[in-house]
Amino acid sequence: MYRVGFDNDKYIRTQSGHIHERISQFGSKLYLEFGGKLFDDYHASRVLPGFEPDSKIRMLLQLSAEAEIVIAINATDIEKNKVRGDLGITYDQDVLRLIDAFRGFGLYVGSVVLTRYEGQSAALAFQKLLEMRGLKVYRHYSIPGYPTDVKKIVSDEGYGKNDYIETTRSLVVVTAPGPGSGKMAVCLSQLYHDNKRGIRSGYAKFETFPIWNLPLEHPVNLAYEAATADLSDVNMVDPFHLAAYGKVTVNYNRDVEIFPVVRAMLEHIYGTCPYQSPTDMGVNMAGFCIFDDAAVQEAARDEIVRRYYQALCSYRKGDNDGSEAEQIKMIMANAHLDETQRPVIAAALALAEETAEPAAAIQLSNGEIATGKTSKLLGAASAALLNALKKAAGIPKEIDLISPEVLEPVSTLKIERLGNRNPRLHPDEVLIALSICAAKEEPARRALESLPKLRHCEAHSSVIMSNNDLATMKKLGIQMTCEPRYQTKKLYHG
Repeated sequence: MYRVGFDNDKYIRTQSGHIHERISQFGSKLYLEFGGKLFDDYHASRVLPGFEPDSKIRMLLQLSAEAEIVIAINATDIEKNKVRGDLGITYDQDVLRLIDAFRGFGLYVGSVVLTRYEGQSAALAFQKLLEMRGLKVYRHYSIPGYPTDVKKIVSDEGYGKNDYIETTRSLVVVTAPGPGSGKMAVCLSQLYHDNKRGIRSGYAKFETFPIWNLPLEHPVNLAYEAATADLSDVNMVDPFHLAAYGKVTVNYNRDVEIFPVVRAMLEHIYGTCPYQSPTDMGVNMAGFCIFDDAAVQEAARDEIVRRYYQALCSYRKGDNDGSEAEQIKMIMANAHLDETQRPVIAAALALAEETAEPAAAIQLSNGEIATGKTSKLLGAASAALLNALKKAAGIPKEIDLISPEVLEPVSTLKIERLGNRNPRLHPDEVLIALSICAAKEEPARRALESLPKLRHCEAHSSVIMSNNDLATMKKLGIQMTCEPRYQTKKLYHG
């Protein structure tokens, strides 16, 4: 059950203050590599209950007068039409989305940089598109021997060949549509060019997870491993920090592995490295804003199990080879977790076995579980949604929130006019029907007003739900998972 354990206001204050300190450390300019999502960070909001999905943007707004954003995108990803799995759009389209979103918040987007540019035709076309829309575009090139040949990288034959990104503000946030976009290389290339121009600048990294001052086996850090199982990221004690300060901190394998190279690069640029460890490079204050560790641990355990079911469903759909689910299964074993962590799983499966039809369950904030079975006019998730709203609004179970006089014409319209084969209403259709009934019926109005009470509720379906249904539940803030099986034996599940 949902319980707040994270102080979001404190996070915004302390994080922006810490970035201010880091800017002062380097003088006039700081390049801040931003890992993860700058906004819509729903993973953080799930494992740190109280963290708002737009917290990082709100934090940046505290620094908006001195911040500008540079977006990096790998030219090869443009050429290959790489797609963001969570949004279903290509990386180049996501760059446009990010620019619009940042501008919508009042943040200044200075430019876009094409990394690993080698004359790819699709990347060149994208550059022309951006320039037609008034954006500055720069090119950074592949460097032979990167990242190990430090002497060549930090030279006129390496970073020196890259375009110098003209920036005007003291805080330059370097972000990207996804991993592998070359954010760190962009930052270090800028340090090289700044140093040649006599500009004193620095580099830092903003990664929310793993949280460096939580234990290695803390559920929040394990949840990060589960979330990045497809990247094979592994949390580990930062050996450089331990050697330098005698203190145990947590980082992840890629940062630890690359640190000797980054340190050597910074030594070539500055003459000395300002950091003793990967942890030193970070500016993450999230760990200091947890005030109820038990609540945070419970939320993170739920997230690990959710990630496991998501990985199982992805494997069932043919989106991965199954190794992701196996890796998360090992994380669950390490954390002594199984499906009993989420009671909605057993509730949904029990009803499905009883009815021999798909079923779903939603657990409310008070611990009560509402279930829904498949019927002639309603899918299981739709039925569970209506039953959960009844419980949340204190409406007797026997009362129909949507009268058959409304349901049946909608179902008929779907079949006879819109060409659908499934007469059952989906969750979004049910909500529209409910809103119509709410205009005249008091129970329907009370149920509709109770929708916010379903935010953060756990839910499970005995079969894989459609992407549209999952999207509706996500919009409602319901944490939905599915069994890795389809409702039918059809080969195509659109």
